[in-house]
Amino acid sequence: MRFLVTGGAGFIGSAVCRHLAVNPEHFVLNVDKLTYAGNLASLKSIQDFPNYCFVKADIRDGERISALLRRYDINIVMHLAAESHVDRSIDGPEAFIETNIVGTFRLLKAARGYFESLSGGQREHFRFHHISTDEVYGDLPFDSGMFTEDSPYTPSSPYSASKAASDHLVRAWGETYGLPVVLSNCSNNYGPFHFPEKLIPLVTLNGLAELSLPVYGKGENVRDWLFVEDHAAALEKVAMGGKIGESYNIGGNEERQNIQVVKTICALLDEKHPRANGESYSELIEMVSDRPGHDRRYAIDASKIKRDLGWEPSINFEDGLSKTIDWYLQNEWWWGPIRERSGYERLGVLKGKNQGTCG
Repeated sequence: MRFLVTGGAGFIGSAVCRHLAVNPEHFVLNVDKLTYAGNLASLKSIQDFPNYCFVKADIRDGERISALLRRYDINIVMHLAAESHVDRSIDGPEAFIETNIVGTFRLLKAARGYFESLSGGQREHFRFHHISTDEVYGDLPFDSGMFTEDSPYTPSSPYSASKAASDHLVRAWGETYGLPVVLSNCSNNYGPFHFPEKLIPLVTLNGLAELSLPVYGKGENVRDWLFVEDHAAALEKVAMGGKIGESYNIGGNEERQNIQVVKTICALLDEKHPRANGESYSELIEMVSDRPGHDRRYAIDASKIKRDLGWEPSINFEDGLSKTIDWYLQNEWWWGPIRERSGYERLGVLKGKNQGTCG
């Protein structure tokens, strides 16, 4: 298969490119405009593969995308390009509207034009796979069930609202124009090459730098954690085998309170990289004012993808987190330059809120 992966220099996108490119029967075209979170160093292991190619382009440039689809005879579009950090969406929602909504619209327009130009087997095998988030479903009470593919959309942040809008656009292009689309919504990803503004890498790297380890509110918010390499394998299953018009929830079935996650990271760092003063990294934990509109809980019911496509996660949270900490300890060449150019100020703080640092 010949894939076009948008946002392939990002965290999940680079994992997808690495996963696909190791199969010599696939061709992978990575299209990314290289925003602050895009990093070609994440693709170092495949950059010289003959079945991998990178093109710097913006998904809002419909003519460029159309030309790339034709030039590389693409069979499957995997759309991961997105602004994704909730706190950034609170400070600057415009970028999220432009990339996640307008960008998706222009990508869909280009994909539709290309699809309608195809015939025979090429037309039959074409798919547009839109990758989204569980945050579109909104807030789950602590004592309720899980998100299913039929859960209503109730987004809480500018980020999740922009992703919800893009999901609806994709479904509309399927229903109205007959574009063969599939969708997936995932829980919180973690693993190697995660941009340092997100919770797990931020806490890990702040700890190594002897900085405070910020936790929103009381740290009781719950997330379902999914190892990024498991997610990449699931996305290949959906892209190649998902039923047209269907959506698939992808989760790790590993719910943890944020404070539990932070304390587990501290315990792993205590074991793997003890502090010079002999104290636990947990002494660096600082409770900070909560994020505006902070959803209490996300939890994914991934039974459909297991039943229909035979996928389930292969790594549990404790093992995956240990593997992730090891990676950060061993790969300062990747995260060091990012930390040098990035500040540690907290984003997404409304007027009147206490200042702090958090990811």
